[in-house]
Amino acid sequence: MGVVNASPESFSDSEALARADLTRRTEHALELVEQGADILDIGGQSARTDQKEISIDEELSRIVPLLEAIAARSAVALSIDAYRPAVISAALDAGASIINDVSGLADPAIAPLAVERQAALVVMHTRLAPKVRLKKEDLFYADPEEARADVLSFLGHRLTALVAEGLSPDQIILDPGPDFAKTPAQTVAVVQGLSELGALGAPLLLALSRKDFVGAATKQPPRSRLAGTLAAIGFCTALAPQSILRVHDVAATRDYLAVLEVLEGHRSLEWNEPLADELRYDRPSGSTP
Repeated sequence: MGVVNASPESFSDSEALARADLTRRTEHALELVEQGADILDIGGQSARTDQKEISIDEELSRIVPLLEAIAARSAVALSIDAYRPAVISAALDAGASIINDVSGLADPAIAPLAVERQAALVVMHTRLAPKVRLKKEDLFYADPEEARADVLSFLGHRLTALVAEGLSPDQIILDPGPDFAKTPAQTVAVVQGLSELGALGAPLLLALSRKDFVGAATKQPPRSRLAGTLAAIGFCTALAPQSILRVHDVAATRDYLAVLEVLEGHRSLEWNEPLADELRYDRPSGSTP
């Protein structure tokens, strides 16, 4: 799942991409597809807690034209990263088929909307409203076991409730919510318990890319967290191999997974074929081999 932000306030995009117009954002999205993204996650509002919530009209003006432009040029699956029903409904009209709700189903209208529109629904664990920052004096967990148990209980109950509301199990995706209502250390504890979460039977969405826990471990700001993100992906795919990986750096993640698949024996290289010269050497741009 490639991340496509339609929000100029996003903390993770380059300055050029943050200021990009519709044409450039569409081209960026299509580049992610060429790099190997199976899903594009379109968001019109940053999760940054130092930015105020934008109006519904503003969010719609950001995401609807982008969704329509991508859908007109690609058959890639589209996800809408939103938590307000009016935004989600308009995004589904514009071509999205997956709802990525970072509120943990805070609005009771979201689940019936997914049922009505036959959309897949990502349910994320959080104990805070969107755009609300966790404060040191308001920590939710006293120890790692408590954090892991709460994520497991929260998502287990949401899964049961959604099936009761009419969603089929194959429409539901669970997200443990790295960073949301969790300190970096608490996120690590939750991630270390992914095998228990996978046992619930629903696919997982792992939004590990450029997260705070990676920054805490590497002491790097968001745009310099690729190596740390790949380390997190390697660890997590061992615990939950059927997960959807939500990433900013699609090409690098694909390369990482390609090597991992070979080393783990899931894919073979040609035994008697040396590496082709065009891959053996770096050549200056525009030169003739």
